[in-house]
Amino acid sequence: MNDVFELRSADAAGRIGELRVPRSDTIVETPALMPVVNPNLQTISPARLEDEFGAEICITNGYIISQSDYREEALSTGLHEFLDFSGAIMTDSGSFQLAEYGDIEVTSAEILDFQYRIGSDIGTPIDIPTPPEAGRERAADELATTQDRLESIQDVDTGEMLVNAPVQGGVHTDLRERAARDARATGLDIHPIGAAVPLMNAYEYGTMVDVIAAAKRGLGPSSPVHLFGAGHPMMFALAVALGCDLFDSAAYALYARDDRYLTVRGTERLPELEYLSCECPVCVAHTPDELRAMPDDERETRLAEHNLYVSFGELRRIKQAIRRGNLLELVEARARGHPAMLDGYRALLDHADQLEREDPASKDAFFHLSSESARRPEVRRHHERLARLSVGGEILLTEGDTNAAYDESWRVVPPFGPFPRALSETYPLTAEVPERLDDAAYEAAASGVAKLVEANLDAEFTLAHRDWPERALETVPERVRRAPLESMDEYEERGEDEP
Repeated sequence: MNDVFELRSADAAGRIGELRVPRSDTIVETPALMPVVNPNLQTISPARLEDEFGAEICITNGYIISQSDYREEALSTGLHEFLDFSGAIMTDSGSFQLAEYGDIEVTSAEILDFQYRIGSDIGTPIDIPTPPEAGRERAADELATTQDRLESIQDVDTGEMLVNAPVQGGVHTDLRERAARDARATGLDIHPIGAAVPLMNAYEYGTMVDVIAAAKRGLGPSSPVHLFGAGHPMMFALAVALGCDLFDSAAYALYARDDRYLTVRGTERLPELEYLSCECPVCVAHTPDELRAMPDDERETRLAEHNLYVSFGELRRIKQAIRRGNLLELVEARARGHPAMLDGYRALLDHADQLEREDPASKDAFFHLSSESARRPEVRRHHERLARLSVGGEILLTEGDTNAAYDESWRVVPPFGPFPRALSETYPLTAEVPERLDDAAYEAAASGVAKLVEANLDAEFTLAHRDWPERALETVPERVRRAPLESMDEYEERGEDEP
């Protein structure tokens, strides 16, 4: 693992880890939310973020501080005293301002040096955020500039301050993967995936997933990853399952200012709410009418508190899911809350082979919840193992009981397909599946049959199935004898040969 990052638990590509931040002598448990602290306009104080909400790390804008009236105060007192926050502090560099306004009067080396001098724990050089609409040529040119800037800071004295190496490249996945490899090669500490905010704002979660997956291929499993600008709790589980470790949220405050109420299923507007569906202290103590009747600043504070409770609560829920090994079940539950999230989940499963390389081989029970479950990495792994098994003689693959007329009787359980009965109590073959399975589960099981049969050309196979759909049976190799399970049971009872 990376020298500053240690893995503790994993599920899919998601992980619980420890990020060691030497300058503040702190350890941040990931996945972690970094609330954005704006010294100009802060709804909830950093001390409250730490004491009441459990924030172990926050993020503020080093460039804004460098251009502000309190520049000298931050230099003289240090960032921790200035913000009144004892946890780890990350600082941004002005890249957002660069993207918004076209230019800023500072170099990467200068702003990184300033971040070091005010006592930042994690500093950021200036990268160029490439918007999704940018063509490949522009994305490649801006990526080259970002890489040049990463190389330009090599001689900056940063002491124990960790340094970010951002990953850009727009929506061009090959550029993202290349940028990630180059960022990792710098030897810097944390790798933010930049310019994803426009994708999230446009609900293009499928494209966002492809971008993150490409960056992760280049970064490898040991790099701590920050998804820049990801502050909505509805997408935390999806991003964590891809391997993102850090999230920064200005959404908790910005949304509150606009009377918007965050939930894990999306965003509600306070004027339209008749009930508060959350169990946080704010929602237990108030009705929507009471919140609407408050003065603007008080209502904004209460909504920001709610938004933080929901966001931190979702991250705790994700960590528990990683511990239990059911993170993908949580991702699927979130995906069912919004069509764009379902696009993201389906895109995630397009990368099942990539997820499988990091997914633990043993964990809690596998729940088959929908047709997407048949595409999960656990199913892919089982099929790959079937292709490596060697069997001979006459083999019965059955959804029913053993049959002494065969040399071996293997079980068949959709969506996994066949497996030796001795493995019936091993993960993931202990899967919980509904009685009314979707066609995708049978088709996946048939693919498993095909993998086994194609790897054992000298064996003879019979598939005893419970009325599989025709499309699934078409996947089964022609040399496999097929019989509905009911007809085999009937002939066995009469002591006759199978039909």
